[in-house]
Amino acid sequence: MQVNYKNKKRYDTGKKPIRQPLYLMGLIWVLSRFALMGKKRKIEKINMEGLKPPYMILSNHMSFIDFELTAMATWPHRVNNVVNVDGYIKRAWLMEWIGSICTRKFTTDLKLVRNIFTVAKRGDILCMYPEARYSPCGITSYLPPSLGKIVKKNKVPVVAVVHRGNHLLSPFWNFRKKRKVPLHTTLTQILTVEDIERMSVDEINAKIKESLTYDEYRYQKENGILIKEKFRAEGLHRILYQCPHCMTESKMDSKGTELFCTACGKRWNLNEDGSLSALEGETEFPHIPDWFEWERTQVCKQIEEGTYVYEDEVDVFSLPRTQGFTKLGKGKLTHDVENGWVLTGHYNGSDYRIQRKPLEINSLHVEYDYFRIRRADCLDISTETDSFYCYPTQENIVTKLAFATEKIYDIALKNREK
Repeated sequence: MQVNYKNKKRYDTGKKPIRQPLYLMGLIWVLSRFALMGKKRKIEKINMEGLKPPYMILSNHMSFIDFELTAMATWPHRVNNVVNVDGYIKRAWLMEWIGSICTRKFTTDLKLVRNIFTVAKRGDILCMYPEARYSPCGITSYLPPSLGKIVKKNKVPVVAVVHRGNHLLSPFWNFRKKRKVPLHTTLTQILTVEDIERMSVDEINAKIKESLTYDEYRYQKENGILIKEKFRAEGLHRILYQCPHCMTESKMDSKGTELFCTACGKRWNLNEDGSLSALEGETEFPHIPDWFEWERTQVCKQIEEGTYVYEDEVDVFSLPRTQGFTKLGKGKLTHDVENGWVLTGHYNGSDYRIQRKPLEINSLHVEYDYFRIRRADCLDISTETDSFYCYPTQENIVTKLAFATEKIYDIALKNREK
């Protein structure tokens, strides 16, 4: 049962992307350079000698600044960026004008694949961010196995773009407060046409994963980068939501340079070099990504033991078109191993039920302090024609739900292969 909208029209995400006009390419370069003023940055090109479009860029994704740095690095060539539908709100004409390719996150989007091939055939650069969201923790997020198939069929060289420092400058868990951090972007041709022809899909995926592996906090430590801002830990509890001392979930908080558990009272300091240290007792995880990945193992354990289930009342806002969000009111949202995601509610005189089965959603789009609707954490369940942004009643839960979505998909995929 779909939502009963008065206007049933949906935004067509399958629109063929235009080629950027030459004057617009120059404007994008100027605006990107202006936005990066005052930031120490380095752009390095590796194995790129003689490479000209068409080719495909696969970039890690940590901040909006990724787009600006990539625009600087690819000048003076045309680039078509893959952009989520919420980036089109009230400016679809602009996004279409600059050649963006619209999609809805974590859906099976055959129109997107067709548009990727279109860009390659006309000789331009296709840029996509396969993690499909800002990295929560400054390390590689989920990469879909379908990437290898797309690369194999597209038959153009592949360039890996890895941004370093972008997460440290503007961490997803507190993107409003910027820090002073040097930025380093590398463009590396990782696959030639000849490589793609001789390699299997699995080998291509392995190469992509290897090339897009990064760790911002290790980069910070190895390069002696010190972040001295007194607010540097604020928001960190959004990704480090479970206390490793008392094991309580969703009772973590942060202020200034400290992260703490409101259940047991244990506190940690986020040091200038990006490491954590307990104010008293054992420091369970000095390295932030280790804590983050430990939480993932806890969720996986709950799923394997059959104790994981999520059910909550949520505030629902949908995005069938790009004029703005539609407030659908209260809904019920559930997630489990058997059914995947199920959202039910009532709008405009009719009930609706939206389901994304385990094999239909390989990861979860979450937002911290989402500015487009209201400043709070939310998650997005998308179909091929609509997107549902849900604000949970439960506090500090969305990171755990992202872990659970990926694990349940992995289980369903292995069961299908068997």
